[in-house]
Parts: sequence; structure tokens; C-alpha cells
Amino acid sequence: MSRDRGFVTAEAAVVLPALVALTMGLVWALMASAAMIQCVDAARAGARAAARQDPPGTVMAVARDAAPSGARVTVRRESDMVRVRVEANSPGPDALALDLTHEAAALAEETVGATG
Repeated sequence: MSRDRGFVTAEAAVVLPALVALTMGLVWALMASAAMIQCVDAARAGARAAARQDPPGTVMAVARDAAPSGARVTVRRESDMVRVRVEANSPGPDALALDLTHEAAALAEETVGATG
């Protein structure tokens, strides 16, 4: 029995760093998922505001308020559709960086019910 004491220490020395790395990876994935959800929410909120014919500054402010910090927001109009695109980098180290992007579209309100 006394010969087995060193094995437990060696196993713990191998397993603990692996558990820490796994935990850090899970936290990073959770943070990236939360940032993606923020991009989706920001694009949708911006598209709704643009469809209501809110002023461009208001549309950008609504989208930026819901977006992750440092996100880039673009708004464009194509015929009777408004499109809002939100792009952000995932949180964490640059080696694990992902480009998070979501685009939402909405029909402009002044075109709803209009006959062609």
C-alpha cells in the first residue's frame, strides 16, 4: 500500500491541468454563445426600429445598445426591406477569436398593405 502513494499525486498532477483547461474552454464557449445571442438581439431590434421609420441615429443607437461592446452595425435598405447586420468578435484571447455575425431583415412599415 505505501508504494501506491506516489501514483495518486502523479495522477492529480496530470488531471488537474486538464480539468482547468476544460473549464476554461467551457467558460469561453459560454461567453461566445452569449455574445452571439446579443448580436441576434441587436440585429432584430435594429431591424424593427428601421422598419418603423425611426431616424437613422436612433436605429444605430438601438442596435448598438443591444450589441456586444465593440460591435459593428450596418443598416441598409433594399427596395421595401431594411437589413441590419451586426458583427462582433468573440470575447477571449485572439487565438480563439471567432467572427460573430447576424443579419436581420424587416419589411418597411410604409410598404405594408400598399398595393402594387
